Amino acid sequence: MTEAVSAPHVLVIDDEPNIRDLVQAALTFHGFAVSTASGGEEGLSSARSRRPDVIVLDVMLPDVDGFEICRRLRAEGDDVPVIYLTARDTPSDTVTGLSLGGDDYVTKPFSVEALVARVRALLRRTHRESGPQDNVLRVADVELDEATWTVRRGGNRVELSPTEFRLLAYLMSHPGRVLTRAQLLENVWGWDYAGQSQIVETYVSYLRRKLDPLGPPLIHTQRGIGYALRPPGGGSAAG
Repeated sequence: MTEAVSAPHVLVIDDEPNIRDLVQAALTFHGFAVSTASGGEEGLSSARSRRPDVIVLDVMLPDVDGFEICRRLRAEGDDVPVIYLTARDTPSDTVTGLSLGGDDYVTKPFSVEALVARVRALLRRTHRESGPQDNVLRVADVELDEATWTVRRGGNRVELSPTEFRLLAYLMSHPGRVLTRAQLLENVWGWDYAGQSQIVETYVSYLRRKLDPLGPPLIHTQRGIGYALRPPGGGSAAG
């Protein structure tokens, strides 16, 4: 008999015990069934035998790296969704990981709450949780597709780095809402960046340079507080 109400199973593969335990605790708290592995070969064996619903996969492992694990699983016909964890945040690494069959990319340090949200979003996209969901965020004439990591404004493709993409996705997930710098740091960069609010201003300016030439400004500054993404005519903001 099919266990229709069983909790989704997440396999966490990471050689750092503190990260592995932290992710396991957070996912368990949010209702997931979690198993772990500390190395690549162990993780491959667990993926093959346990058939998880999602794999959270560290890229830098001591024996078989995360990219190779994903490549092997895809070569075997296993389409389990994969979220990479990595300390590297470059477009080339993202392209490599996604081209090998990965589904999402989270850079260390990271917010565990944001990681849990990404696991849920990935399960929705793959229809492993009840009800099909749209994985495209839309605000005004901007469309952000979390499945393909693409952004368009007015039909024009906008090339973003992984961090720019995550920042825009978080802003678009809360349209019209003023998000503090602390909220953005926690949910886009992770707790290790606490107090480094300058990085938020820097990446907001990067997004504005890429989005504003294609239409009216969308990202507004609330002085002394943070930022809000509002469609044209959606309300005034300082800055």
